[in-house]
Amino acid sequence: MKKSRILPAILLLISINSFSQNVIRQQTCSNESISKQADSLRELYTKDGYVLMREASMTMESEFEMPVIVPLTQGSWYQFVFIGDYTSRLYEVRMYDWQERMVVFRQKKWGELDGNVISYTYIPKFSEFHMIKPVQVNKQKKKNLCGYVMMFKKSASTTEEGGSALPAPQHP
Repeated sequence: MKKSRILPAILLLISINSFSQNVIRQQTCSNESISKQADSLRELYTKDGYVLMREASMTMESEFEMPVIVPLTQGSWYQFVFIGDYTSRLYEVRMYDWQERMVVFRQKKWGELDGNVISYTYIPKFSEFHMIKPVQVNKQKKKNLCGYVMMFKKSASTTEEGGSALPAPQHP
């Protein structure tokens, strides 16, 4: 009796493993030119009143998005930066809210001024998770492309001082 139950259980486990998807794990990378660009941008945004919330280097594959999920707070002013491998020809970043609506799309091509850097400001309408999907296209190097993402948030003290922060709400 027990032997007849073991065989179907083993077959079930084998079939589950054969149909499961491979998990893409984020791996860090090291690229000296990207590190220098990241250091410069970190210094620039810090001087402008932003606080670095998150940053990560990641190994990417040409033409494949690398999703990054971040929690955002309603009404806060964020600055996002993606730096791609300088040998890539096309760089794109899409950002989606929790309902999977695209709220940001940016694209740059090789040869543009700072072509491998995409930077944008975003103020979420709701406090919720957002997904950033950077991608780069490289015809020579298909795998092991280096990418770098940074998320800055405008500091509360800068916002209250009225510097380059959000305008005060107007009431009728």
